Amino acid sequence: DGQIKRVLPDNTGDDSLLGRQIRACVRGRNMRQRVYNPSRIKKPLKRREGTKRGEGVWDEISWDEAFQLYADELKRVIKEHGNEACFMVYGSGVWNAHLSAGALPKRIFNLMGGQLNYYGNYSFSQLGTITRFHYGMEGECPSNSIENTVLHSKMWVLWGHNPQETRMSGGGNLWTSLQAAKKEGLHIAVVDPRQSDSVTVLADEWIAPRPGTDAALVAGIIKHILDNNLQDQEFLDKYCVGFDEKTMPDGVPANLSYRSYLEGKGEDGIEKTPEWAAEITGVPADRIRDFATRLAITKPVNIVQGWGPQRHANGENQVRAIYTLSAVLGQVGIPGGGTGGQEGYLWPKTPWIPAGENPIPDAISNFGWSDAIDHGEEMTATKDGVRGTDRLKTGIKFMVEFGGNMLASQHADNGKLRKLLQDDSKCEFICVIDNQFTGSCELADLVLPDCTTAERWDLVPSEYTGDMAYLIACEPAIEPIYESKPGYDIFAGIAEKLGIKEEFTEGRDLEGWARHLYDEGRKEVPSLPEKFDDFVKKGVHRYYADEENPENGTYVGLKEFRDDPVANPLDTPSGKIEIFSKELWEMSKTWEFPENRPGDKVSAIPEYVATWEGAEEAMAKDAKYPIQLIGHHYKQRTHSTYGNLQRNNELHPQAVWLNPVDAEKRGIKNGDIVGLFNDRGRVHIQAKVTPRIMPGVASLPQGAWIQWDKDGVDHGGSVNVLSSMHPAPVSKGNCQHTNLVQVELVSSEPAPKKA
Repeated sequence: DGQIKRVLPDNTGDDSLLGRQIRACVRGRNMRQRVYNPSRIKKPLKRREGTKRGEGVWDEISWDEAFQLYADELKRVIKEHGNEACFMVYGSGVWNAHLSAGALPKRIFNLMGGQLNYYGNYSFSQLGTITRFHYGMEGECPSNSIENTVLHSKMWVLWGHNPQETRMSGGGNLWTSLQAAKKEGLHIAVVDPRQSDSVTVLADEWIAPRPGTDAALVAGIIKHILDNNLQDQEFLDKYCVGFDEKTMPDGVPANLSYRSYLEGKGEDGIEKTPEWAAEITGVPADRIRDFATRLAITKPVNIVQGWGPQRHANGENQVRAIYTLSAVLGQVGIPGGGTGGQEGYLWPKTPWIPAGENPIPDAISNFGWSDAIDHGEEMTATKDGVRGTDRLKTGIKFMVEFGGNMLASQHADNGKLRKLLQDDSKCEFICVIDNQFTGSCELADLVLPDCTTAERWDLVPSEYTGDMAYLIACEPAIEPIYESKPGYDIFAGIAEKLGIKEEFTEGRDLEGWARHLYDEGRKEVPSLPEKFDDFVKKGVHRYYADEENPENGTYVGLKEFRDDPVANPLDTPSGKIEIFSKELWEMSKTWEFPENRPGDKVSAIPEYVATWEGAEEAMAKDAKYPIQLIGHHYKQRTHSTYGNLQRNNELHPQAVWLNPVDAEKRGIKNGDIVGLFNDRGRVHIQAKVTPRIMPGVASLPQGAWIQWDKDGVDHGGSVNVLSSMHPAPVSKGNCQHTNLVQVELVSSEPAPKKA
């Protein structure tokens, strides 16, 4: 009767490494509650005139009125402020689908003359920017795949990486990492301040440094390796620049190489011994020496870093330090080794709906949009990382958010951001498109009801799932409920009001685009069924880099470069791995930073940099805020998505992790309600008292929906009530793991019963 009654798992594939079933995680298994949630947006909503954003007073309007309002406001803003005033805020809520992708708002903007661009993303801003200076590529430099690790490695190091929770989804790395744990003779180590599920389920050892001190830990490890002559010097000499003085670029003064830094010949004059590293990181010196020795004598070893270490105020250096450790071990480009990036994968080959060409070159960091709303005309290239121009011409005046909840929970300093967005003299028009009424919807002028994947045509690709890629067919299981529409139909309606419908649709409806993109995809993936209807009936199609022998196609990062660095140079100035970057050295002379923010530094080498609200400040005897707060990803939700589902919240309730040492000092017991606070805000939430997190550190799972009370206290548990908008130095990315807080008992509650 037009109702979804069951959601069944994939019934194809098997339990082989490269043919596995695509099974739903705890989120996907509860999809019905998302489709039929009371928070579904039922009709287009317009903020009532005379009320303030966030007051929650709405008028229901027709779709025709909604399309006209969006079109009129867009034309007005372009006329009054220029196309540079138009912006789509980054959000991953609909990014993965081929048809209901974030390309849709951009496609409209570009057909109207362009928009302000952004670079980077909240997932890996620091890593995505700094990799260009080290390995010569934008975005990631992936390490070897998990499948390649299972087949070839003797040691696997998950550095700030937790695939058991962050990569749970269908056919993903939760499953492949379990196969690695089952492999006899593969030693697995996890480096993380928190004993994540990946530690408890996968690991043979857990090393717990203080947050933001990974570059110091790497320095102590490499110094011990050098002291015992265990480095792969031949690799460093042939493939790298700037590790030793003899491979430094021309025109650079002496003693600026990474080795000189480790030996105390650099600017600070400090030898980076394991004892030095132990004092900063909290990892005992003997443990550092033991770990360093085993890393050096075990071959091959694949070091993979997650995106946690880079999400710090010194995140760029943390990334490059982990990359450098792989080079010192000589493991780059060989089976079973790795680059030090996150595990490799076969990226989907099938196409997304195109956004079109943007004639506007101006771009900001994905994290810089709140600054661009507040003081866009003051933002410059050397101060704010603006690209394509020396200075922005205008602030953001028209903004659309499509399925991301960035305006409420996901961006930093939620309280400050809320006040900024409530001022409609700055950003003059905000439209939020989603299928659930999120906190971001509260701060919009126009809210438009999208539908779910169960109610539309789409092509959903695999991402970050390893050496098996796949494409899933989405056909409408039910008609869109209430008055919701697929995102494509929403923007087609807007395009009609703007007079660009033919250019936007190219004569296709949503199903027509699904068929068109499928046919285009077959050019890259010829193993796909010849007919679209046969593919829909099949449901899912797996494909591989080597279709004849998938195991031969397992990913080895930078293999061609390792095989022949002359014929296959990297896209760096030297063509090699640049442990010392002359580009960064030159930038360090011109980039501008505020004086009151220690750690804002452009570094030519991956040195350890102590930062604002970092470990040193937390450890000070007179520390006002002595607890380092991070925000781990959580199986209950994907960022904010699924955060409002009752069953998920019952099974995986929001709670802050506290070490028993810190809890006892404050009279806190497991299950008590505690207050976390700093100068930016206050959160009241349940405490999870556990030795699975190191002393001096707390972790509040990111993505929770905010529940403000009349006093401005959040009872939902958003870690970003407490995080800072101040960006990282090079990428201008989000430093949402660099936070100091105090924790206090609010009320004692009985410990929750275990599920």
